[in-house]
Amino acid sequence: MLTLSSITKAYGGRTLFSDVTLQLNRGDRLGLVGPNGAGKTTLFSIILGEEPPNDGKIMTERNVVIGYLPQESTPVADETVIEIATAISPEFVKLRRIIKAWEHDHPIEAQHSEDIHDDVHDRYNELNGYQIEAKAKQILAGLSFREKDFDRPAREMSGGWVMRAHLARLLTQEPDLLMLDEPTNHLDLEALLWFQEYLQGYPGAILVISHDREFLNSLVGGIVEIRQSKLLRYRGDYDEYLVQRDAAEVQLLAAYKNQQREINALQDFARRFGAKASKASQAQSKLKQIDRMEKIEAPVSDDKKVSFSFPQPQRSGQRVIRMKDIHFAYGPNVVYRGIEFEAERAQRIVLVGPNGAGKSTLLKLLAANVTPQQGERELGHNVKAGYYSQYRVDMLDPSRSVLDEALDTPSRITEQFVRTLLGSFLFRGDDVFKKVSVLSGGEKSRLALVKLLLDPPNLLLMDEPTTHLDMSSIDALLYALDQFEGTLIFISHDVYFIRALANKVVHVNAGQLTHYAGDYQYYLDKTKSLSARAALTAGAKTEAPARNSTPKPTVDRKEQKRLEAEQRQARSGKLKGQKQLVHQLEKQIQDLEKRQTAITAELEKSETYQAGSKASELNREFRHNAEEIAEITPKWEAAATKLAELDAEG
Repeated sequence: MLTLSSITKAYGGRTLFSDVTLQLNRGDRLGLVGPNGAGKTTLFSIILGEEPPNDGKIMTERNVVIGYLPQESTPVADETVIEIATAISPEFVKLRRIIKAWEHDHPIEAQHSEDIHDDVHDRYNELNGYQIEAKAKQILAGLSFREKDFDRPAREMSGGWVMRAHLARLLTQEPDLLMLDEPTNHLDLEALLWFQEYLQGYPGAILVISHDREFLNSLVGGIVEIRQSKLLRYRGDYDEYLVQRDAAEVQLLAAYKNQQREINALQDFARRFGAKASKASQAQSKLKQIDRMEKIEAPVSDDKKVSFSFPQPQRSGQRVIRMKDIHFAYGPNVVYRGIEFEAERAQRIVLVGPNGAGKSTLLKLLAANVTPQQGERELGHNVKAGYYSQYRVDMLDPSRSVLDEALDTPSRITEQFVRTLLGSFLFRGDDVFKKVSVLSGGEKSRLALVKLLLDPPNLLLMDEPTTHLDMSSIDALLYALDQFEGTLIFISHDVYFIRALANKVVHVNAGQLTHYAGDYQYYLDKTKSLSARAALTAGAKTEAPARNSTPKPTVDRKEQKRLEAEQRQARSGKLKGQKQLVHQLEKQIQDLEKRQTAITAELEKSETYQAGSKASELNREFRHNAEEIAEITPKWEAAATKLAELDAEG
């Protein structure tokens, strides 16, 4: 469907891509990954023809339609949300406007749309106009738009909502190739889960840039990594890619070391015997042998990693914060009426719920960034709150430099300490003199984190902290928050991030708070169970027996005990079998990993390369073992999960 052949692209002496090739076929679902600045968005621009490569060709099948969602929304004029969502072609937009204008001017006659000019109506029907509009509305609803928003001018809405409208347009259009650049950044958790499920049934090919590993794991069947100006393609989801990449790096490092040993040995021979007449030709032969070698490049990680940890704050009292009988409204729009909320020391609470339900408002109330019209907010003993806004610009002064913004803290600190901390967040050298106004989204996120670290709270309130961070930065943030000894209350649409941190869930919807005293999986299981029970109750009410129905005979106590014993025995048998399976899979993985260690040691010995084809055989075995580990690991994870479920049942 689409082929990039020998593409090279450079900017001002920096090469982003060097002689790279990529084949995209119909039905492919690929994730494009790499550190910030590696060239992911530039590669999209080259595919779209917006930027020419310095060298190479792009070949596309005839009549292939490509749809693209950029990271940032494009300016809008007077279009309504539904007009954006149905703008699948200029012709369709024009026909729809003619029909809607006619219906507006002739409200009674609009019931008989055949009265519209025949050519307009016929062509609109040919394009499946009414079906497309119905489909667009269904997609908009899935992306959390309310029906009353469909006819609102998009310019009245935030950039995130405009992006959703453009996303709805692409899904309505269904291009042959869907190219998405960080599509989850502007979605709340519920819209994200709907979108994820919708894409699983998408009929076209998908190429997506995302820092959300759970999203990638649920969607893609391959990963393309940009690394050291190359495109490296891996089979499987994101987790499988990590396993394969690590195995490939170990193998490459071993091969590089061995080649360097061989080169050093040949050079040493040439140095020692080059001056001897009897050995001079052999010495020259060794040097030519080096020249003929296909050199293995040293594996160098080009991932710039953020490295930090939260300074441990002063210990707070057991009760950290309490809100009682809180009423809050934005003008006539009532968000909360009489809610209660309490958090204790060391809790990690995630707020979930549909967009517009009031999650960010709740976080602002907890942070005292907004004042309720009624009710009390009480901080516990020794509590200091810190707020990390979803809109980083709220926390930063765009007119300042990075260094001046970081120095603006109540803590007594030296400029040297601040510059060291900024360096660990990738603000190095002259970067500290950049204006905040010119920083990227990821840079603003990192600077906002620096400000929190310079004045550490013991109650941390974070609104979408992973937005604009790349995966290595998210991992670093996760590690730091995992070590954080204070209390954390946060909002996130990143399921991987939520699963790693949350030990309590609060569902926010229609001004009501529902508390779940467990992690995210507990919340999912509980809500599924409640939904099933509600459906069962509704069914029971519908199919209630007649009053004169003969009651079912009860099972006598002895028989009941016998049945319970059989059930316990069956559970015990299942548990034993599952334990054996988990142990067997663990043993296979351990044996393979042990063998991989032994192979690596062999490959690092110079004599291995003097024993005929031994090195090639070891390399083949190493690759085979890596594939087997990648295949067995998900089976072991599934078996271990099943074992935990059986344990819980018992």
